[in-house]
Amino acid sequence: MLPGPTEPSDALPAPDAGGCLATRKILDRIGDKWTLYIVATLASGPHRFNELKRGINGISQRMLTLTLRGLERDGLVTRTVYPSIPPRVDYALTDLGKTLLKPVMALVNWANDNQFAIAQAQTCFDEQPEDASYERR
Repeated sequence: MLPGPTEPSDALPAPDAGGCLATRKILDRIGDKWTLYIVATLASGPHRFNELKRGINGISQRMLTLTLRGLERDGLVTRTVYPSIPPRVDYALTDLGKTLLKPVMALVNWANDNQFAIAQAQTCFDEQPEDASYERR
């Protein structure tokens, strides 16, 4: 008998509970609505708060503030305050944050490259008669 996908020989090693929770929290941060846009914008170098706000369509001041704080807390973004009048604050990717650029930009590019195919698939799906055996929520 050949081992099935649920048998130990084919199973991925199970992460410990703490590692799984930590990974989930990191993926929640990176996969939230605004982080990808902020990281992609900061790829070109430091930006001031209002530059980020203008460059990220649809983000509110509150969400930009909360997301930047979270990224700073996670060590992905630095916040530099310059003692000038009015105070100048720049945000930049840390070395750790820069390691996100390759996977983030790959995901952004994938989304851009496939947006029309996905829209077409959604239209086809939505036009199909509803399958009673498939529960839609």
